[in-house]
Amino acid sequence: MRIGVLTGGGDCPGLNAVIRAVVRKGVTDYGHEFVGFRDGWRGPLEGDTKPLGIPEVRGILPRGGTVLGSSRTNPFKIEGGVERIKANLADLGIDALIAIGGEDTLGVAAKLTELGVPVVGVPKTIDNDLGATDYTFGFDTAVNIAMEAIDRLHTTAESHHRTVVVEVMGRHAGWIALHSGLAGGANVILLPEQRFDLDKVVEYIETRFQTRYSPIVVVSEGAMPSDGDMVTQGGQLDAFGHVRLGGVGQWLADQIEKRTGKEARAVVLGHIQRGGTPTAFDRVLATRFGLHAIDAVHEGDFGKMVALRGTDIVRVPLEEATRELKTVPAARLAEAEVFFG
Repeated sequence: MRIGVLTGGGDCPGLNAVIRAVVRKGVTDYGHEFVGFRDGWRGPLEGDTKPLGIPEVRGILPRGGTVLGSSRTNPFKIEGGVERIKANLADLGIDALIAIGGEDTLGVAAKLTELGVPVVGVPKTIDNDLGATDYTFGFDTAVNIAMEAIDRLHTTAESHHRTVVVEVMGRHAGWIALHSGLAGGANVILLPEQRFDLDKVVEYIETRFQTRYSPIVVVSEGAMPSDGDMVTQGGQLDAFGHVRLGGVGQWLADQIEKRTGKEARAVVLGHIQRGGTPTAFDRVLATRFGLHAIDAVHEGDFGKMVALRGTDIVRVPLEEATRELKTVPAARLAEAEVFFG
């Protein structure tokens, strides 16, 4: 078989590990040939490819990002996009596609499967918000990066007797904030799943100031106050209809400083969470996903996504994986609230 591989959406630690595993097993065990599509769905849309054999995947396991490049291209928003993809796949002799991505990338994959394009999906997102899988690779790396930042910020906050607000990624799901905040000993954790009461946040902070320690607040970029909305950077939307978020951390720091009379600073981790070397957990998970994805392709089991259930890798329908986001249950936030204040 001649198989195309693409990576779409935001870059994520572990993408290269998936690509490496797919190619290594696909070539050595099954004798398949691979073609890399550049920059997500733009690649098959424009027929933009690069060689993808064993020599091309050597040494990429520890590298962050993706050697194939990525984009947020949505072929269903482009006139004749699906027909162009089908024509390019036929011209290139592609028998199947492996799409590595999050909700948007795999949403396109699910629609293409219904239209007769043979696709197998691999779940990728640092937000860990894809349904049907217990964990996505990239999440563990993002949490560890955020946790290390929080660890460092504790000491500078205490030295200057100030509040530090740490803004982490998470548009609709607060898994990064919950895990990094809990692991980093944050005094308040604010998630998109539950609107926060600013008065209560200030109360927690003032309680913390009564000790010799200083408050650390971890907030997801999509978190909202009880009487407000998401803080955005302009109203421009991407190809999948997402507005660019950012600014809730600074807004919160300003409000805290105004209400407590003590200095507050905002730290936005942003794309630092997505870059750099993947953790051991993410390397192993991504590798296993890649190995099982090429098995599914070889067996002709299309329209599926590989997923982690417990410690096993299973296959689930793409439509199930993209049906709804996996958000943080109220009970998980309640566990963390024991440590607030």
